[in-house]
Parts: sequence; structure tokens; C-alpha cells
Amino acid sequence: MKVGGTRMGVAKNSVLAVLARVRQRMLALSRGQKRLLQVLVDVWLLWIALWLALLVRLGLDAGMGFRLWDYRLGFLLAPVVAIPVFVRLGLYRAVLRFFGIHAQAQVLKAVTLATLGLVFLLWLLGTAAPRAIPRSAILNYWCFSLLLVGGLRVLMRAFFVGDLERGLRHWHSEREQPAVAAGAHGPAVAREQYSTRVAVWGAGAAGNQLVAALRTGRAMQPVAFVDDDPTLEGQVVAGLPIYAADQVACMLKETAAQEVLLAIPSASRTRRKEVLEQLQQFPVQVRSIPAILDLANGHLKVSDIQAVDIADLLGRDAVPPREDLFARCIKDQVVLVTGAGGSIGSELCRQIVGSGATTLILFEHSEYNLYSIQMELEQRIHRQGLAVTLVPILSSIRNPRRLLAVMRAWNVDTVYHAAAYKHVPMVEHNMVEGVLNNVMGTLYTAQAAIQGGVSNFVLISTDKAVRPTNVMGGTKRLAEMVLQALSQETMPVLFDAEAVLPSSVIVFPLPKTPVPNRTRFTMVRFGNVLGSSGSVIPLFRQQIAQGGPVTVTHPNITRFFMTIPEAAQLVIQAGSLGQGGDVFVLDMGEPVKIAELAQKIIRLSGLTVCSAENPKGDIEIEFTGLRPGEKLYEELLIGENVTATEHSKIMRANEEFVPWDEFKAVLEQLLLAVQAKDYPRMRQILQATVSGYRASGDIVDWLYLQQQRNRVQQEAGDAPR
Repeated sequence: MKVGGTRMGVAKNSVLAVLARVRQRMLALSRGQKRLLQVLVDVWLLWIALWLALLVRLGLDAGMGFRLWDYRLGFLLAPVVAIPVFVRLGLYRAVLRFFGIHAQAQVLKAVTLATLGLVFLLWLLGTAAPRAIPRSAILNYWCFSLLLVGGLRVLMRAFFVGDLERGLRHWHSEREQPAVAAGAHGPAVAREQYSTRVAVWGAGAAGNQLVAALRTGRAMQPVAFVDDDPTLEGQVVAGLPIYAADQVACMLKETAAQEVLLAIPSASRTRRKEVLEQLQQFPVQVRSIPAILDLANGHLKVSDIQAVDIADLLGRDAVPPREDLFARCIKDQVVLVTGAGGSIGSELCRQIVGSGATTLILFEHSEYNLYSIQMELEQRIHRQGLAVTLVPILSSIRNPRRLLAVMRAWNVDTVYHAAAYKHVPMVEHNMVEGVLNNVMGTLYTAQAAIQGGVSNFVLISTDKAVRPTNVMGGTKRLAEMVLQALSQETMPVLFDAEAVLPSSVIVFPLPKTPVPNRTRFTMVRFGNVLGSSGSVIPLFRQQIAQGGPVTVTHPNITRFFMTIPEAAQLVIQAGSLGQGGDVFVLDMGEPVKIAELAQKIIRLSGLTVCSAENPKGDIEIEFTGLRPGEKLYEELLIGENVTATEHSKIMRANEEFVPWDEFKAVLEQLLLAVQAKDYPRMRQILQATVSGYRASGDIVDWLYLQQQRNRVQQEAGDAPR
């Protein structure tokens, strides 16, 4: 038995090797060679079909050859009529690896038309034909042609996608391994070493598309479906058994699936979250296919499979935007976005470019980021035929002269101010830059908007501005206070930084007299956005890919999360709701515990968490301690005075502000501290001005620390020995 099994294995491997070589050679042929080969094969198939038709109609004697010459005209006309019809209906343009229902319908149509054409020609020739083909033979000819021409294409599809080889392996494995038990839904599929075994959650159209795409490659082998519909349990679709949603453990045991691919693009985030939570307990990697809009063309590639969207873990369903609010500050207007190449700024641009703006000005200081968003938007404008002019401006919000020149030149109607330094530890180590960019940059942009007659100004703020413990949060709250103070003034005397710092590079004197203020200032405050630069999610994925550990600052640290597209949509709508000086707060849902989020990502990657309870786990979570200026939790409101708006996800906060004349004195003192490099004074001003500001530790600005070290060394060197 062992010798016989060895011989059978050798024969199987030889057949598989031959099939692989034939497939490689056929795939290597040029397109013209492939089409010529198809035509020649179809000619032979049509002759065989006609011969079989006569054989069935006339009997064995007529079919074996000595009387076929009498029907030579039919054999001549059959391919002459059929091949042009096949060409016209695109049978030779179809890629056999993707031969599906539509292509089969085309074969049916082509064979039917070719048969009718043959009947018509034979009727026209009449008695001129050596011998007429019997009418019943024509029907047989249509059946055999359909069977041979269509059947060969189905067979070749199975050959090219590897179904023939998989079937041979499966048959051989069943003979060699009878111990593999049949499961509740059929025989378990034998393991294949060359591909990853995957189960597809969702037996609908998207799931079937995904299975078809997987079978065209070698990387993944679909072994089962899982579906929520109880009526499908136990059924077989595309040759795969369907398991119920509560039979995942049974499915994994019977099929040895290593991954689960989610093919439920139309499901709500709430439902996707439920599925992910159910799958977390199993040692399988979970991945997903794109949203339903990305599948509208009916073509799904294996490369479309992606890691699970973290937004699905949050289970937060976005509210569709209100068109009236969305268009109020954008449609038929000139819009400027500062920080246009950043995470939020670039998404604002994507939303604005398709919302009817006449001109979109991309104001960005990073050349690479500006180039990237410009290329992306220009391609979209060209592809969709959008009537919007794109203007990329390479500059900084710390250049007030440039800001005003741009706003006046294009008569800007709306400004979305997204430019800011936002990374807490980075700004904590670079205090001066945080003050100049976040506070003074916002001041310059707002004052340029007033001078340029801008109608709407929307500031992108952060939850870190509420009772901050860091420089970044403090400077963002000061930026809010700039707009709150200006919004109360109808004829403000603008703050002249040049008068405070005559030696500065600003060189932009402002008018000493009051300036009319027609700008409606609005602030929108929200928490973290998923996928932004510096977000923990990409970092976690990278650390998992490297084998760990995954680093979390504190076991109890929590954060609010929202997707970038939803945040941008709500920012635009909130900007339309403001009356002037409004602070809007977005509904961020429940805060998320970062340590638990890290555990979920590890488990959905098919790995286990290494912990005291599971010391043999794959990935360890390492707690590194809070970074400078970092809080355990964030807040969205300074006080409790909050009211609802006409949008369910947007709230209005009524918060304290400092009158403009008093606030200008604060700005003057802050600039003088910056000029003197007086870091303790800067912190003191932040604590005195920003409600609830509590520094979390010592000053850690790099330049300040180095100056302190130099001073200590100098004093040590000057000391008597």
C-alpha cells in the first residue's frame, strides 16, 4: 500500500507539474496569439458539434465519415458564419480567468445567432447545396455548439484559476487521508501549504465577488462562508459550505481557516463592531473589503483586501451631512484652507472641492504636503469634470503680509483655519514655536480675514484646549480666545506685533485706527481623529508587524476618537451654524481606553496578548509612562453651559472670554517673553490666562534645557578651585 501510494503521489505531482507548465506557456502568449488559438479551437469545436449533430440524427453509419462529404457545405459554412458573430459579440475579448455569468450569456447569444445564420444561408442556397442538413440536426447542432464552446471556456477558467489542480489535490488527499472526517456541512478540505486558508463572512454578492477574486490567485484559498441569514445555513454557494454566525468555532475546526475576510460592505458600523467583537475570541486574523461604493463597478481585486477599519471597532455610525449646512459657506464661494496638506486640512479640501466652491485656495507651508494634495485634487477635478479652480499657495500663517495679499487678491469668502502644531510632546519640547504658530499664526490669519473682508472664519480646535496640562493645549485655547475677543468687536484696533517686537522679521505695520469687522468667527472643538499623522493606530500596526511590543503610555489612559471624514463634515456644518464667537463641540461618543484598543488590534491580527495570565502570548503591551504634558483623559467642555443645535452631533458651548483690549495686553506680554526666551514667564502667562491650565511637570523645552546646562557648566567653570 505504501509503494502504491508513493507511485500515486509521484503521478499526481507529475500531472500537476505538466498543468503548471502548460498554464505558464499559455499565459505567456501574446494577446494576438491567444485570440488566434481560440479561433482555431472554436473552428474545430463547431465541426465536432455538427458531426455529433449528424451522428445523433442519422445514426452511426452516417457519422463515421464515408457520407460526411455529402454535407461538406454545412461544415464549410458553420465556422464561416459563427466566427464573425463570435468576434462581433466579444467572445475573444473576454479574459478566461474572469469568465462569468455575463460572458456565458454572450456565448448563448453568439451560438444562437450563428445557428440562425447557418440556417438562413442553407435556406438561401436551397437545391444548390449537395445535400440539405436535416432540420432536427440543426437543433442538435445548436445544443452541441453551446455545450462545447461554452463548456470549454468554463473548463479553461477552472484551469487558469487553479480549480483543476485544487480538485486533483483534494481527490488525492481524500484517498491518502481517509481519516479526515467529514464535518456537518461536508468533507473538511485538506490543508494546502502554498496558500492561506480563509473564510468569508458574508455570502452575498460582495462575498461571491471576493471568492471569485481569490480563486484567480494563489495567495489565499477560500474554504467557507459565514452568514447571518439563518436560511442559508448548511447551503453551498460557489462550492463552499455556509456556516451560521454562531458556528464560527465549528467552522474553524472543520476547515482550519487561518483568516476571516469581512465581505459585508453595506453593514452599519454597529453591526461590524458586533462581528469583530465576536471574532476577537478566536485566533484568526480579520481583514475587510472596501465600502459598498467602492464595489459599485462589480470588480473586486485581492489587493482591495485591507486591515480592519478601526472605526468599525468603535461602532460609530456617521450621520449623513445636511446639504443646506454643507453648502452655506462653500457653494459658489472662494474658500481658503490653511494647513491644507495636513490630516484635517486635506480632508476639508476633499469635501470642499466637490461641494460647489468656485475657487479653493490651498495654503500650506510644507512643499511636499502641498504638492501631494494638489495632485490628488487635480486628478479628481479632471476625472469628475468639476468646475472649481485650485490655487496652491506655498507660505506660512506666520507671514501676515502674504495672508492678506492672498485674501484680497482672490476676494476670499470663507477661511477654514486648520494649520497648527498639534503633537503634544513635540510642542512641549518646542514652546516658542508652539506659541508663534498656534497663537500668533491664528491671530495673523484672523486679522488678515478682517482686513480682507472675509465673511466666514472657522477655527479647527481640539479637546486638549480644555483645562490643558500642556503647551499645545494652552496655545490652542489662546487661539480660541483670539477669535472670541475679535468676534465681540465691530471696529477693533488690530494688534500690531511689529510695534511690540520692532526687530522681528514681520515688518508688517497695521493701521492704528479701528477697522470694520464683518467676519463671523466660529470655533469647532473635537478629539482625536483616526488615521491622522501621529495617531496611535498606525503605530500599533507597525509595532505588531515587527513582533511587538505595543507601547501604551498608561493602563488607564483614554481618548475620544472620530474618523477624519466625519470630523471634516461636522466642521463644515458647524461653521454654518455660528452667529459669531461660537465654540462648537462635536459629539465624540464614549471615550476609548487605549490599552483595550491595543488588545483588540492584536487579537484581530490573529495574535494573542502576552500578559501575566497568558505568558506565552505573541505580543506584549508595554506601558511607558505619560509623556510630557500628556493627560490621562481629555474633556470637551470647560463649563457645563452647553446647548443643543439643530444638528444632533453638534453642541454649542458658551464659555468665558477676555475682552479684546485686555487680550491684546496678554499677547504683548507673551511676545515679550518669547523675545526674551523667558520660558517660565511664557508658562506663567498661559496659566494666568487659560482657565484650568495646570502644567504637568517641569519645563522640557530643548533649547531651555540646553541653556540651563550651559549656564551650570559656565558657573562651574568660573567657580574658584
